[in-house]
Amino acid sequence: MYRFRVQPDAQFHGGYATCATFRKIFLDDLHPLYLLAFLLIGNHVDAEECFVASFEDATRASSVFEGWERSWSKRCLIINAIRRVFPGRAGSLVRRDWCQANVESEMPWIVKAVSGLAPLHRFVFVMSILEHYSDSECALLLGCALRDVVEARIQTLWQISGFDSATQSPRRLDKIVGTF
Repeated sequence: MYRFRVQPDAQFHGGYATCATFRKIFLDDLHPLYLLAFLLIGNHVDAEECFVASFEDATRASSVFEGWERSWSKRCLIINAIRRVFPGRAGSLVRRDWCQANVESEMPWIVKAVSGLAPLHRFVFVMSILEHYSDSECALLLGCALRDVVEARIQTLWQISGFDSATQSPRRLDKIVGTF
């Protein structure tokens, strides 16, 4: 009855990403992905755990189109970071002061500034400014209102673009974003 049914070739992936592709991405992009995890979470131990969990989630994905692997890897990392920093409910505004005690002295000022932000402000800055997520997508992933995202971004930009204590001059936002 189904004599024309074609058996799928073991090498054919139907335009979907493979586990090997994700392994390569996580190896090739190790430093930027880890930096993203660290900026979101604010400490090294949890950033490493988030990185590993994100790798596992990405390699288990079976319906990611070829060409979308990098953005999917980042998305897995962001979602895992949200789960770690905002336990229970993604948008919970519980403040954890992990980052203040774990900021290392040899880090560039911008990494210290971002990792020292309150969790919601840190996530909104990284997701909307550095990763170019829309306000709506940030609000959806963080489980908060759109106005909360907009307000957090504005407050964060004012805070980060404030005066540089070392040079006593205002920082330029285009140079801040270009740092990453």
